[in-house]
Parts: sequence; C-alpha cells; structure tokens
Amino acid sequence: MNGKFHPLDLDVATTELPQQFTCPFCYEPHGLALMAVEQVQRYVASRADWADELASGKMLGVLVVSDSEGRLGYLAAFSGNLAGSVHHDFFVPPVYDLLDPQGEFKQGEAQITAINHEVERLEHAPELLSLHRREAEVKQKMCDEINGFKSLMQQHKRQRDERRAHANLAPEEQEALLNQSRFEKAELKRLRQRFEAELQQVNDEINLHRQHINTLKARRKAMSEALQERIFRLFVVSNARGERRDLVEVFKPLGTLPPSGAGECCAPRLLNYAFNNDLHPVCMAEFWWGASPVGEVRHHGHFYPACRSKCKPILEFMLQGLDVEDNLLGVALDDSALDIVYDDRWLTVVNKPSGMLTVPGKLLEDSLLTRYQDAHPEAAGPIVVHRLDQETSGLVVFAKDKETHKALQQQFEAHTIKKRYIALLDGLVPQDEGIIDLPLRPDVDDRPRQCVDYELGKRAVTRYRVLERKNGLSRVAFEPFTGRTHQLRVHASHIKGLNCPIVGDRLYGKAGNRLMLHAQSITFIHPATGENMTLECTPEF
Repeated sequence: MNGKFHPLDLDVATTELPQQFTCPFCYEPHGLALMAVEQVQRYVASRADWADELASGKMLGVLVVSDSEGRLGYLAAFSGNLAGSVHHDFFVPPVYDLLDPQGEFKQGEAQITAINHEVERLEHAPELLSLHRREAEVKQKMCDEINGFKSLMQQHKRQRDERRAHANLAPEEQEALLNQSRFEKAELKRLRQRFEAELQQVNDEINLHRQHINTLKARRKAMSEALQERIFRLFVVSNARGERRDLVEVFKPLGTLPPSGAGECCAPRLLNYAFNNDLHPVCMAEFWWGASPVGEVRHHGHFYPACRSKCKPILEFMLQGLDVEDNLLGVALDDSALDIVYDDRWLTVVNKPSGMLTVPGKLLEDSLLTRYQDAHPEAAGPIVVHRLDQETSGLVVFAKDKETHKALQQQFEAHTIKKRYIALLDGLVPQDEGIIDLPLRPDVDDRPRQCVDYELGKRAVTRYRVLERKNGLSRVAFEPFTGRTHQLRVHASHIKGLNCPIVGDRLYGKAGNRLMLHAQSITFIHPATGENMTLECTPEF
C-alpha cells in the first residue's frame, strides 16, 4: 500500500466498527476517526516548516478505511493548498491539480492574466489620461465662457430695461434693443454648440479607447466562464457504486455551475481517493487547525460539518452506494403533545423542543407550526410571529388571527418585546456582564452559517450576564436587542464576542446531544387585553 494509507493498529475482525458511514452534514466523530485525527494532529504539529501557515487556519480531514486485505487505516487531507502545493506525501492528492503549471487551469489563467495586464495598461495609458485632461479643460472653459457671456447678457438686459423705463423710445430703437437680445441668445446657443462639438470629439476618442477596453473585458469574462466550465469538467469524482461524474454534471440538476472552490475541500478528496483505490470508507471527520478566519467562527481542534454550497451536491453523489447515517437535522421528533405554556382565544405560547423546526423546511415537513395547526384548527391567517433555530428550545408565540399577528409583529419591529435566553457556554467567561456588538451577514458559501462583517453585515447587539461558572462551563443569560439569524450563537463563539461557544453547537463549537440554548422568557403587551405579559419556562439543562 502506498504512503497515503496510514495503518491503524487494529484488526477489522475484532474492532467495533460504526454500523453506518458518517453523515458529513451532522455528526459526532466516531472513536476510530478520533484516533486518526490525533495522529494527523501530531504529524502537522511536527512540521515546523508549515507552522506559520497552519497557525493562520486550515481545514483538515480524515477518512477511516479498510483495504481489500482487511486492514484498518486512515487517509488524511487538507482543503485548498498547503505550502504552495496540493501534493504532499502524507495527504491524498486533489481531485484535480489546479496548480500544475502545465495544466489547463494554469495555461488558461495565464491567458486571462495577460488580458488583465493589457486592460490595466490601457486604463492607465498616457493617451487616455491626456484625453480626460482635455475633456476636463474643455468643460471648464465652456463653463467659464458661458457664465461670462451670461453675465454680459444680464448686464445688457439691465441696460435695455433702464432705457425702456426712462426714455420714450422710437420704434426703430425698440427693434434695435430686441435685435440685441435676439442676437445674444443666438450667440449663447452658438457658443454652447461649439463647445459641445468639441466635447463630442473628445468623448468620441475616449469612447473609442473605452470600447477597446470593454471588448477586452468581455473577452476576459467569456474566457473565464469557459475556463471555469472546462476545469470543472476535469474535476471527476467517483461514488461507492463505481459511477463517475464531473462537477458540471453533479451541479446540473441545480441549474448552476459549481461555485468557486468546489471539489477542493477535504471530504471530496478523501472519498475520491478511497473509491479510486479499492478502499472501503468506514467513518470520517473534518476539523479546524489554527486561528479562526476573519469574520467566521472556527475554533482550533473543533470538528465541523461539510459546507453546503460547495460540498453538499458533490457528497450527495459520492455517498451513493454507502449506508449513511441519517441527517439528524432532517429527522422528525416523536409525536408527543405540544408543551403549551399559555393559550387564549387570541394567541398561544408554546415551549418548542430542541431539534424541532419552527416551520416546515426543505427536508422535513414536521414542525412546531404543522403540529400547532393540527391541534388548533381555529387559528386562521398569519400564525408565525417569530422563530427559533431548529436546535434551540424555548418559547414561541403563535397568533390565532390576522389582527393579533399584526399587533405582535409591530411590537417585534419596535423592539418592545423582550426575550431572555439561557445558555451553557463551553469555557469561562471572564466578565460578569456586558454588551456584544458584532454585525452579522449570511455566509453565502456555507448557509446557514453566519459571519461577522463590519462592511456588509447588519448590526447585532446582545446583552449578557454570567449566572454561574462551574467545571469549565459558564451559564449565561442573553438578552438580544436585535433578532439576527444565529445572533447568540455567533456572539457567544466569536473571538470578538465571548469566545466561548454554546455547548452542543455543531456549527460554531462542538457537536453534542443538543444545543444548550433555551428561550427562557418573553415579555410583550397582549394585543387584545393590553396586559403586560411575561411568560417563562425553565430549560432542561
């Protein structure tokens, strides 16, 4: 066996293997994967030549496999490139080598780069700069001369008005004054026309220059799109059935080309190498090594699911033929009755369990809303006033009529509804209380993850107070002033927030039995009675 297969000192016949392969989108690492991860971590820690690059952050992955002789081992991979290369003895090779200097990508990239240099040269060409200076000079001269001539015209008009007011003018004198006015108006028009003709000549020369630049840009865009499609045709992946598809075919059902970076993550590399080398996948895991990227939340040594935009379509094809664990985020909970905290003729407050969607999703119809509608057929019109994440438990308010829904929505928009969450954080928060102010936006390459972005993000503000510190954990009360997606999860985990992920947070911390976040209380004005309502429910943790 080649150097990509790293034996584990275990016997397939006597080792308890996982019954199903890992669901890459929601998982807790199996013990075998943890053994492999430990070995990979020791290896990368020994590479002093990679220390600085790895310290800045890199996703690494392992795939535990068995070979045709019954031996257990693992494969290792990194995302993107490492030390300027995608080929390293310890790690599996890429699906396609984008860095090959003789490869189609580098050849095509060189052609596009040449166009970029030509566009840059033309945009800063002395003749174009000279034309723009000439344009500015003509405009300034036009402005000065026209304004000067208008001032002269106004002076002549005042003089004509004075003559008319203080003298009894003969008809021929009146006509002369009119002729002067007509002449000056015509002269102003001719002055404008002369300058406009001169400006048009300059603009024609500029547009001719620009047309050449735009033609190059259009050619660059077409070449880039064509190159991208050709390259994704070279990213050919296999699945457990022995089928092979390029990434254009994989993404075709979605009606789009693959996004940039598709196929370069750990999971596709690992599975592709296994299928192409007669290795049977047993389990896998991906973990982050080093500092968190700017804006994102990645913690050193923590495990993360595969990204959705780039990897989900690829892995859904590659996993065909394997017995894969259910995605727990798409599995319905038991059919136990709703936990009703408050109910009257206008609204209902329900204690949502962790793991249940607030409203139906793409993969799962079962939700708090569908169950509520089954139990309350009298509810009509808009019902959902607000939502909780699937993994968050706690209070959710449903309206039973349009007027109640509208009134509650207005209170949310005015930020007069107060919500309090209880969370258990992985780590000791040093400050007893404070305010977190970090703007958030969706991570377009890995929804539903959110990231911090000071330019494009929407402001998100949270007050926190530490209730207890014990056994390396902090129990914290959160009061969000805004209602951004995953606001509390990011504010807890981000290095500029509390830098302590919520326990069980598979996206921003470490996966667990559940996310330890609970909407514990809500305060609002009852739309029908005007009563100040405060409802509470105690978390299970």
